[in-house]
Amino acid sequence: MPESKGRPKPAYTPPRTAQSKVAKPNPRWFVPVMLGLMLIGLVWVVTYYISGSHGYPVPQIGRWNLAAGFAFMMAGFLMTTRWR
Repeated sequence: MPESKGRPKPAYTPPRTAQSKVAKPNPRWFVPVMLGLMLIGLVWVVTYYISGSHGYPVPQIGRWNLAAGFAFMMAGFLMTTRWR
């Protein structure tokens, strides 16, 4: 049995997409704020541990000073995920 001729297929052209968003660099203040938050948190926690029973930097909140220090550090670390 003879084979039939195939029809020519048009070349594949991918569908048009919207222009992809170009990642813009971070503003100049981003890295100093990021590092500052991490350092403030570190100093906060170290100050709490060194002060012992006095409970500095904020004596009224007691052990919550640890949470405050770690919150500062976590905010700095979360900023590193957006750093370009």
